[in-house]
Amino acid sequence: MTLSDTLEVPVEVMARQVGEETVILHLESGTYYGLDPVGARIWQLIVEGKSLGEICGVMLEEYEVEQAQIEKDVVELAAELESKKLVRQAAPDCHTTD
Repeated sequence: MTLSDTLEVPVEVMARQVGEETVILHLESGTYYGLDPVGARIWQLIVEGKSLGEICGVMLEEYEVEQAQIEKDVVELAAELESKKLVRQAAPDCHTTD
């Protein structure tokens, strides 16, 4: 997974904001996951369709963190979410012009 990747949430995954945290349910497995406020913000940016690099940029503006650290954390969280089938890499846009 790289910073240029964009992720999407599969239809079998639901998420709800609960206070400052996000609760995620994988409908097929029936498993719940929780994200702390920072993870919840990253989730929100994934849902908005931002690339991992764009997410890092937003996080650098909003939080007091070093770039290398946020890049590592975002990629690690994205990989963990992908391993649990909560996100997948988005297909590249295939727009054709006539």
